[in-house]
Amino acid sequence: MKKTFLISLVIMLLASACAPNFNKEEEVVQETDSKKEKAIIPKFSISDSYYRTILPFKSGEARGLVAANLNNRLDIGEFETGLMRLSQSDFPADKYFYQEGQYLEKETVQQWLKRKKNAQQLEEAQKKSKDKKVQNLGLNPIDNEQGSLEERNKRSPIYLSHILEQDYLVKGEDEKVQLGGVVIGLALNSAHYYTQEQGYPREVKIKQEVLEAEGKKIAEEIVKRMREMDGLSQVPITIGLFKQMPKNSITPGNFFAVGTVDKGETTIDKWAAVDEKYYLFPSSDATKDYRDDAMMFNEFKVKIEEYFPNFTSVIARGYYKDGQLQQMTIEIPIQFYGKGEVIGFTQYVAGLMLEHFPPHISTQVYITSTGGPESIIVREADQEKPFVHIYQ
Repeated sequence: MKKTFLISLVIMLLASACAPNFNKEEEVVQETDSKKEKAIIPKFSISDSYYRTILPFKSGEARGLVAANLNNRLDIGEFETGLMRLSQSDFPADKYFYQEGQYLEKETVQQWLKRKKNAQQLEEAQKKSKDKKVQNLGLNPIDNEQGSLEERNKRSPIYLSHILEQDYLVKGEDEKVQLGGVVIGLALNSAHYYTQEQGYPREVKIKQEVLEAEGKKIAEEIVKRMREMDGLSQVPITIGLFKQMPKNSITPGNFFAVGTVDKGETTIDKWAAVDEKYYLFPSSDATKDYRDDAMMFNEFKVKIEEYFPNFTSVIARGYYKDGQLQQMTIEIPIQFYGKGEVIGFTQYVAGLMLEHFPPHISTQVYITSTGGPESIIVREADQEKPFVHIYQ
């Protein structure tokens, strides 16, 4: 466990592409509308590209829901880290501190993710609940229950699958830290799933233009509701729209739009397009849209086949921003028969990586076997030499 932690720490340091900043811990006062309490700003800062987290750590009010509401692990990771990446435009990491969302409670998020009820449905639900007042806060469209199950789901699919809140704190006068802004991520379905009465799962694909229009409409309503919450009437709010991939996708989804709400405003002042996308290599889509990059990967793959013909496969995910390849993550699952073979193969792959992938691309290679991880090769953008580790 200790060795794994040290390895992870080295990788994070390399990912910063600069030397860490070891300043002294700062003791500050964190202010909320209801109370003041002592807090610590950690002395360790990987780089200005990563947010520091105020201590003691406060878990989010809706913690754990993201894993239940998104389709797969890839979307979960990209949704959270991608939202942090978007946040830096409005809340720079060298001035703001990260905290998990403290305002949207678990029950609130669950209520908002439901379908909205029509008058008849609301009346029936109220009768069943007896004394308890039924809340009608759903942000997904009404299902009027008219027509077949297929017709109903095609007419009114579930657009919104999750709401993620991230808070960003800023230090003011007299060593006081207070809320500087809130960032909301809306995970939207590119495919809606429902189950037939016979138990067969069905899929309804949602067009991008429909998804964007519905996402922006939902975002406007969320902003209005948040402005009515204690502590959120004046802070700036940023909302990112995330397109979640279908369940069988082997590449993560991506953010495609971001909206900003100025301090005290109740409407989204402007929307900006976000040009981010992941491609699988090899694939027809990658070859069609980025032929040169596809050829670069294929040449790398062929060289590996020449060295080790009994490999299982070589696949990669390429991250593109504004039409440019920013990061290539390569996975090589293979069967090894000795540690010497692992060392030799890893050295060979590291050389191929330097030969085939230009230095402005951040590149990671993960070599695994049936026994688990065997080695890792990491070269961050503009880094001369890669970091190589052989697992013992």
